[in-house]
Amino acid sequence: MKIGFASYLCMYLLFSGHIQAQSFLPSPYPDRVILSWQEDPVHTQAVSWRTDTSIAEGFGQIAEADASPDFRSTSTNYQAVRSDFDHGGVQAHYFSINFTDLKPSTKYAYRVGQGKQWSEWFHFSTASESPKAFSFIYFGDAQNDLKSMWSRAIREAVLQAPRASFMLHAGDLVNRADSDREWGEWFYAGGWIYGMIPSLATPGNHEYYKDPESEQRVLTPQWKPSFAFPQNGPEDFEESVYYIDYQGARIISLNSMAMMLDEVAFYKQKNWLEKVLQNNPQKWTIIMHHHPIYSAGKGRDNSRFRVELQPIYKRYGVDLVLQGHDHTYARGGNFPLGKQVREDAGPVYVVSVSGPKMYESAMSEWMDRIAMNTQLFQLIDVKKSQLNYRAYTVTGELYDAFFLQKRADGTNIFVDERPADVPERIELPERIQKRMTEELKADFDERFRQFKLRRKAVGKN
Repeated sequence: MKIGFASYLCMYLLFSGHIQAQSFLPSPYPDRVILSWQEDPVHTQAVSWRTDTSIAEGFGQIAEADASPDFRSTSTNYQAVRSDFDHGGVQAHYFSINFTDLKPSTKYAYRVGQGKQWSEWFHFSTASESPKAFSFIYFGDAQNDLKSMWSRAIREAVLQAPRASFMLHAGDLVNRADSDREWGEWFYAGGWIYGMIPSLATPGNHEYYKDPESEQRVLTPQWKPSFAFPQNGPEDFEESVYYIDYQGARIISLNSMAMMLDEVAFYKQKNWLEKVLQNNPQKWTIIMHHHPIYSAGKGRDNSRFRVELQPIYKRYGVDLVLQGHDHTYARGGNFPLGKQVREDAGPVYVVSVSGPKMYESAMSEWMDRIAMNTQLFQLIDVKKSQLNYRAYTVTGELYDAFFLQKRADGTNIFVDERPADVPERIELPERIQKRMTEELKADFDERFRQFKLRRKAVGKN
């Protein structure tokens, strides 16, 4: 097989580091199309996308979806709000639209673009006006190898739950906050899924980078133009601290990285959170933030969050806290280990990881179910009086499960449903053991021994 000069040149530039394998640079056609919400999911739907700077204006067209292609003749036009982006050598125009005055429980078709450059037609469905059963997907850290490895997490999740109402991303969507290429990989991994299933996300520490002028850690410039999240949070934290009510559940995002960086940010969010929880008419309350209340990774502990936030969660009956950061899996709570059915169960805490970067588990007493070296995603079904949780490996195996039964007084009964025939994935892979010193290996062996003893004591081998 003959290879021409141009191919030789490309190969030379690629392997010499002069060009990257895939740049994900913008073009006149819309890319990074993603649904989210700015307001009420019953009557509105937000969408964001990107083009190169040759496109000065953006538009959206929307109509009630129909099996006939003639729905296009009834579409309504919206003009988008444009944000100019110039960072890290990449220039782009971002656009966003908030479709309003929509009908509840209705499927719509939409597309975005302008002139001759349009996206495909996507579908989405509005929420119900009254509480109604729904499902959503929760991902821990994606962060690394987004195109090659995290893609299998989001795609397997959607195969398991093709009618999920939305997806939650618990921070560290990327590894380098201001790397447009990594954001390109994150959007590539989800592809058309983002344009069909809305996303809600909270920032992690890897969504922050050191600003060269101020020398301060700041939120990535990709965050706000890429998404259109609610702006009902405290001042200066719009679109990273927010809440949304969906069919009987209140979903709350806290920016834990900002809380760790700044005292004012901590109390702004804490005070705002108390007000949001005090005036909460929804039956279910789910909170997401990046840094865990109860850490799952070896050598990690966010004690201030536990001291100041955990009592608030308990006081106001928070049901579920979804977190990331520790690159391992743990599920448990502040109740006795090993009890299959628990009355007056406080919040259930979950730490999970969906990408390939893995840490050791702390194997702490609060954990009812753990996994190491395992990519997972979680499917959560919310019904009128029951919340069902299932954690799957990215190969589709059910790994963990429980449900919460809501009683008339607002408290929960917790029932553990972990699969009895699926052993915990707690062995360190050989590649990690080879890098460990004798001291680290001895430390791990002792934690492992203590963990197994606790499991044996409660009959959970």
